[in-house]
Amino acid sequence: MNLKDKKVLVLGFSKSGISAGKFLAQSGANVYITEFREEKQDDRKNIDELIGLGINIEFGGHSDEFIKGSDFAVTSPGIPPKSEIMQKLKYENIKVISEIELAYLNTQKPFIAITGTNGKTTTTALTAHILSSKYKAVPCGNYGKPPCDLLNGDLDYFVCECSSFQLEYSPTFKPKGSVFTNLTPDHIDWHGGIENYFKAKAKIFAGEQAPEYSILNAKDERLLEFSKKCGGKVFLFDGEIGENCSYIKNDAIFYKEDGKEELIITLKDCPLIGNHNYQNVMCSIIVAKKENIPAETIREYIMTFKVPEHRLEKFATVGKTVFYNDSKATNPEASLVAINSFNDCDVSLIAGGRDKNTDLKEFCEAVKNHIKTVILIGEATERFEENLISNGFKNIIREKTMQSAIDKSIELNPDVVLLSPACASFDMFSGYEERGRVFKDYVLSKTN
Repeated sequence: MNLKDKKVLVLGFSKSGISAGKFLAQSGANVYITEFREEKQDDRKNIDELIGLGINIEFGGHSDEFIKGSDFAVTSPGIPPKSEIMQKLKYENIKVISEIELAYLNTQKPFIAITGTNGKTTTTALTAHILSSKYKAVPCGNYGKPPCDLLNGDLDYFVCECSSFQLEYSPTFKPKGSVFTNLTPDHIDWHGGIENYFKAKAKIFAGEQAPEYSILNAKDERLLEFSKKCGGKVFLFDGEIGENCSYIKNDAIFYKEDGKEELIITLKDCPLIGNHNYQNVMCSIIVAKKENIPAETIREYIMTFKVPEHRLEKFATVGKTVFYNDSKATNPEASLVAINSFNDCDVSLIAGGRDKNTDLKEFCEAVKNHIKTVILIGEATERFEENLISNGFKNIIREKTMQSAIDKSIELNPDVVLLSPACASFDMFSGYEERGRVFKDYVLSKTN
């Protein structure tokens, strides 16, 4: 892109907005960052740096002075299409793109795009880890650095976690490989329905944005059907279907391309547990094989992989009890896959938080089959307890704080304590990261 002397509006003083602003300013653009919220003390360091680059910044609203005459706008994730600022930009006929789209338009390096409702972060981290055996590959996007931070670096691949928010505003983004982990209802209010949510993610698999190869979940009926419309070479994972796929057979993960089968890793050698994690591994295997990484190297790098924080992260043992931090499970579907990872052992589940009011029937069924005790905290306690009881599960304990929930779980002396809240965190914490850190820090204090 020729950015010199262009007036560019950046929406949101977020990590991606700051990254986009810096890149644009360094490329000669006149940058205006506008933020609806008020300025915070923590913003000062970034503000001073950006002003030093000649960037204009406003907090507390979006002024006409910043908006008028903009050549285009770069939006931060999370600003909904129906918001007042988006409607105003539409009225002013100002094109809006994502920070991912901006990075894509300013590099010749290939992107591996990983999207879906759950499993994106682990798949992104593992894929980048395996590719780093041979290439300079960095996780970015919704996980890791904003891709604009990497534009001036020496890089072979952008391994990019892509949210539906980002893809909504990425009209030409065309990855080399696109991965669709799964699809369950999420962000429905933002998109205005499940169909729009699906379309935002599906665009990088078909039509003008179709990749060289598409990777989709064989166990997801909608994605299995959609795979017939995808562009490039299509691979399915978690099912031995067709000539190109990855699947579990004889307690091992296999890869098949053009009908030729290859054993990659046995399940006992895999450091990630649970079928959802095996699916993440299969996605990463397909990408690695397509990028010419040999099977023995893939196996070695899977075995040395460390699970990203807050994602079914095994981090401590107190007595006989093993603790898992799955704070990233902010909806029942995400908790479901964690709960289903445990069989034939005594598990205490800590759940609850700010309710997303999604259906809990499958969650309750999984709890009945895999969990001995549920400890509930947060705003969702009442509804979760009612649903569990009405579905036949009654071994429920209420606690007021994370710390008291942990104390109670240790007192129960189970085999496993699993924090997998099935809820957002904002009733008690600033985000799932803080919730997970509080959980870990308090448990680890018990090991000293």
